[in-house]
Amino acid sequence: MTQNSQSQTPSTPADARVMAEGLMRVMTSLLGIVERETELVRAGDVRGAMALEGEKSEMSRQYVSAISKLKGSRDYLTKSAPDLLAALHKHHDVFRAMLQVNLTVLATAHAVSEGIVRGVNGELQRRNLPNGYTSGGQRTAPGPRQVTPLSVSRSL
Repeated sequence: MTQNSQSQTPSTPADARVMAEGLMRVMTSLLGIVERETELVRAGDVRGAMALEGEKSEMSRQYVSAISKLKGSRDYLTKSAPDLLAALHKHHDVFRAMLQVNLTVLATAHAVSEGIVRGVNGELQRRNLPNGYTSGGQRTAPGPRQVTPLSVSRSL
C-alpha cells in the first residue's frame, strides 16, 4: 500500500460511513450519466450521448479513486461495519447491472451503424464494378482498380 492510501483508511465507523457514502454518491452520479447516455443512444441522438463523454470520464476517474480507497479499507470495513459493506455490495451490483445495459445498447448501436456503413459500401462497390462476364458465364471478379474506398465525414 502507498503512504497516500494508508492515510485514507478510515479509523472510526463514522469515517467508514463517510467513505462509503462518497462511493455511493459517485456511483449514483455516474449511473445517472450512463442512464442519460443510454436513453440518448436508444433515441438515436448519438451526438448528444457523445457530449456526455467529458462528464462521464471525470466521474469514472472519481469512481476508480473511490474504489481504490475502499479496497485499502476492506479489512477494517469487514470487521467494524459489515452491514455497510453489504450495502455497498448491493449498490455496486445494481450499478454493474445498469452498466451492462448501457454496454449492450452501445454495442447494438455500433453494430447497426457498422452494418449500415458496410451496406452502403457494398452498394457503392457494386455500382462501380463493370458489368462483364467470363467465358464461362460468370461475373468477372473486380480488380483492385475497380474497388474504391469509402470516405465518411463525421462533421455532418
